[in-house]
Amino acid sequence: MSAPLRVSLPEQNLLEALEPMPGVEFVLWDLSGPAPEGRLDLVVPPYMGKSSVLAALEGVDVGLVQSQSIGYDGVADVLPPGCVFANAAGVHETSTAELTVGMMIAAQRGLPDFARNQAAGVWDNAQRPSLADRRVLLVGYGGVGKAIEARLLPFETVITRMASRAREDAAGTIYGIDSLYEQLPLHDIVAVSVPLSEQTRQLVDAKFLAAMPDGALLVNVARGPVADTDALLAETSSGRLRAALDVTDPEPLPADHPLWTSPGVLITPHVGGASSAMFPRMVKLVRKQIGLLQEGKDPVNVVLP
Repeated sequence: MSAPLRVSLPEQNLLEALEPMPGVEFVLWDLSGPAPEGRLDLVVPPYMGKSSVLAALEGVDVGLVQSQSIGYDGVADVLPPGCVFANAAGVHETSTAELTVGMMIAAQRGLPDFARNQAAGVWDNAQRPSLADRRVLLVGYGGVGKAIEARLLPFETVITRMASRAREDAAGTIYGIDSLYEQLPLHDIVAVSVPLSEQTRQLVDAKFLAAMPDGALLVNVARGPVADTDALLAETSSGRLRAALDVTDPEPLPADHPLWTSPGVLITPHVGGASSAMFPRMVKLVRKQIGLLQEGKDPVNVVLP
């Protein structure tokens, strides 16, 4: 009889959701203490932990590391040699796209103002811009970008898609990032969902923002360092641009940071994927990976090495 597959999980609720599975031995380990004895065929680190926690895998016999996040910036710098790393593609896209569209609606229709007016008993029914008929540029066309597009189309928006390279698909042209400064002036809303890398760090800089038309809305659901915070403050504090940010730099954003009170800025605390939809999808992904490992097949979502 073959030895059971050994799987480490960071928290009790994942353990309870996954047990029992034939031929699998589960152990609890959040990477903060000593590693369990013996080989670990699958390790699930804590959600939203810093990539530095993966240094705890040094010297541990590990098969697959299954992240609970889509992004994996910084992981290659700390992942011990020989470890295989998979991201959580398929887990967060729905919730992140949902929040993205919600922030667009809130910013366009003035919902933060209405909430403040309600608290003050102020009746202000001035007309607000619509989401319908707006020209939306999606900078980043991976899983999140595609999910945003699917949810925007019923709102009768005009969508332009942009990825790292130009190509065509059944829906038409996907522009390459080399067309960025041609496209930015043509759009009312720009949604950024690129992964953080050396190529995308501070992609949204003063030049990027200056190319957006007056009154345009920037939505960042990528990573905080994708945008230059000082450049964002300059454009929003003047009232020329608006922003809806699920991510910031620094993060968490200090309570006295001027970005909190910059006019036309809506901030959510990096909760794009953190909805009730996440947990069952994560359980499903871990189950799938266990099944593939038991069958001797390659795991899905492998991004490193």
